[in-house]
Amino acid sequence: MTKGEIKALISLLDDSDFEVVSHVEKQIAYLGEGIIPFLEEEWEETLNSSLQKKIEDLIHNLQFEALQKRLLEWRDAGAENLLEGMFLVNSYLYPDVDFASIGKTMDQLYFDAWTQMKDDMHPYDQVKALNNVLFREKRFSANTKNFHSPANSMLHLVLESKRGNPLTLCVIYMTLAQRLNMPVYGVNLPNLFILTYKMNGLQFYINVYNKGLILSKADIDSYILQLNLNPVDIFYEPCSNLDIIKRALRNLAFSFEKMDDPEKATEVTKLLEIISDEEQPNQRETL
Repeated sequence: MTKGEIKALISLLDDSDFEVVSHVEKQIAYLGEGIIPFLEEEWEETLNSSLQKKIEDLIHNLQFEALQKRLLEWRDAGAENLLEGMFLVNSYLYPDVDFASIGKTMDQLYFDAWTQMKDDMHPYDQVKALNNVLFREKRFSANTKNFHSPANSMLHLVLESKRGNPLTLCVIYMTLAQRLNMPVYGVNLPNLFILTYKMNGLQFYINVYNKGLILSKADIDSYILQLNLNPVDIFYEPCSNLDIIKRALRNLAFSFEKMDDPEKATEVTKLLEIISDEEQPNQRETL
């Protein structure tokens, strides 16, 4: 379709005939997210508030459909790039945020951490050096005041505010650690996402939410005992990038529930379901 034809199509959204409007909406959905700039242009030009609301809903639906496809593509490609997966979660609320800007911020953090690393450092010293950069120099910390805010799951906002939930802070930490050739991976501990350093028989744990506190297996045993749970491998061993993104989506859905926004909670749950092979788990608060 030409630009003129697209604009003529969009103008019919304000038609008084319901069937005409319904047909136009289906045509817009068929054209996909490429039509969004034309919808935004129409939104800016009209003073009709009901038409603006209709356009806003159409744009959201187009973006949501595109996000579902991208999440599936990311999963089916092997879910190798964790930062990209978190960016896709981020784009549910902020579709206009540029992945390159997130990458640029992470590159700077990596450079700052790299300058603190030395050859043949003991793993504990590596962790302490990374802790020093992130939590002392850059002042990243837990967002305890607004613990259930959806912003805590938005990677670009956490990088800007330096406040986040356990999982998002862990993703930042783990991404930097792996770029520094540290064998650091995520661990799906109940109610608290943590990291593990695991290599050649050496394994310990890192509580990023508590400024990179180093934990032992005995500490994890004690934590699980306090929760009255049976110690199973998933609480001790590295999890996949896909598991991390599933948990990020569960966190976000739960945040919307706490914020009394069931519509968004339902949509995020749908995103979770389309990348899950199993049924939606009952586990809720898994920050």
